[in-house]
Amino acid sequence: MNSNPSNVMALTSNTSNKKETVCIFGTGDFGRALAYKMIQSGYSVVFGSRQVQMSSLIPKGAEVLSHTEAAQKAAIIFIAIPRQHYNFLLPLAEVLHGKVLVDVSNNLKLNQYPQSNAEYLAQLIPGAKVVKAFNTVSAWALQSGTLDASRQVFVCGDDKKAKQMVMDIVRALGLTPLDQGSLLAAQEIENYPLQLFPMWKFPILLSLGLTAFFFFYCLIRDVIYPYVNEKKDLSFFIAISIANRICPALALILLALVYLPGVLAAIIQLYRGTKYSRFPDWLDKWMLCRKQLGLVALAFAFLHVLYTLIIPIRYYVRWRINSRVISQVLNNRTDPLDNTSAWLSDSYLALGILGFFLFVLLGITSLPSVSNSVNWREFRFVQSKLGYLTLVLCTAHTLMYGGKRFLYASSYRWYLPNAYMLSLIVPCIVLVVKFVLVFPCLDKPLTRIRQGWERNPRYSE
Repeated sequence: MNSNPSNVMALTSNTSNKKETVCIFGTGDFGRALAYKMIQSGYSVVFGSRQVQMSSLIPKGAEVLSHTEAAQKAAIIFIAIPRQHYNFLLPLAEVLHGKVLVDVSNNLKLNQYPQSNAEYLAQLIPGAKVVKAFNTVSAWALQSGTLDASRQVFVCGDDKKAKQMVMDIVRALGLTPLDQGSLLAAQEIENYPLQLFPMWKFPILLSLGLTAFFFFYCLIRDVIYPYVNEKKDLSFFIAISIANRICPALALILLALVYLPGVLAAIIQLYRGTKYSRFPDWLDKWMLCRKQLGLVALAFAFLHVLYTLIIPIRYYVRWRINSRVISQVLNNRTDPLDNTSAWLSDSYLALGILGFFLFVLLGITSLPSVSNSVNWREFRFVQSKLGYLTLVLCTAHTLMYGGKRFLYASSYRWYLPNAYMLSLIVPCIVLVVKFVLVFPCLDKPLTRIRQGWERNPRYSE
């Protein structure tokens, strides 16, 4: 961790900015947390407040002055107050002329105002250089030091020099600045913290939809069918048996859906003969949420493992085993060992264990703390090569579980196949198409296209 470039940059900035003074307007939670972090990083901090009396909440080492006096002591001023109170800045317009005003505010809902808070601030104090930053970092994360999940800081502004000064401060605090361009991007940056898991919406809704479908599908096959045709009440299957059919089916389907958009993208690029045309919007959004799809699939795989581990302690399973043993004793009969069945059973379990191990490995490498420690080639190898191997193993695990049962008429209750058969459709399609794309006649032109070659270039040199 000590060799991390961002940490080296932070140490450099701390030394060079040791005597620099920054001003913060607002003594609320975020203002105090920001001051605490800046003092730790070697900055001198002065608060501008209506009440100049020192409070026990103010970080040790910070100074509290009136707004005018505080603004005169610093070139960079952080505006850590709500938008509705910006009007108090109007009498300070002359003092703030030429100063860098860093707007850190957020709103209560998306697009609450026609223009962003930062643009409104720039319009209110036209002589100042307004920069939008720090609104995606929480006060708790700043003060507690748990910044791994929110290390990126979006920065935008019209003045390049002012923006660079703010980005230097971001680096000095051990964070990563991301330049988003002009102040026109402020609206999008302010909306970002208000979005509730934007990349998780599609995976979660899809998972809920598939869960509902497979639940009612299995309910019809495993509970309603026996009750109607055999007068058996197997409603207790809902708690464990049906759940343990849903979880592996969803884990396999969602894992296949992680790699399906990449296959579709390859087909589109081969058809168009270029990589410089945008994919359809639905495919773009699908590709952006592949990580979330994979993590949801891993969650279902974990549930499948847990459900499987408790099978031996289920009352129904113990009853069936005891009934079978008693039946053999009463009939003075012993079933011989079937080597074929033993091989199928052990192979099924081995493939499941290996598939789950690689599944967990994929999940671990998707964590920011892990993915940031590997280079792009290593990350791509794990997520692509090992990812497809995981899909192959999990698909083989499911096929081995079914064995020859798909040939038996008893497997189709009311002409409905087992749930595991349905779960194999998408993975098999992905693997077959991917296998075809590996052929040199398709792989070579696809590689050339991804390196910039075009079949029909728009512009010729």
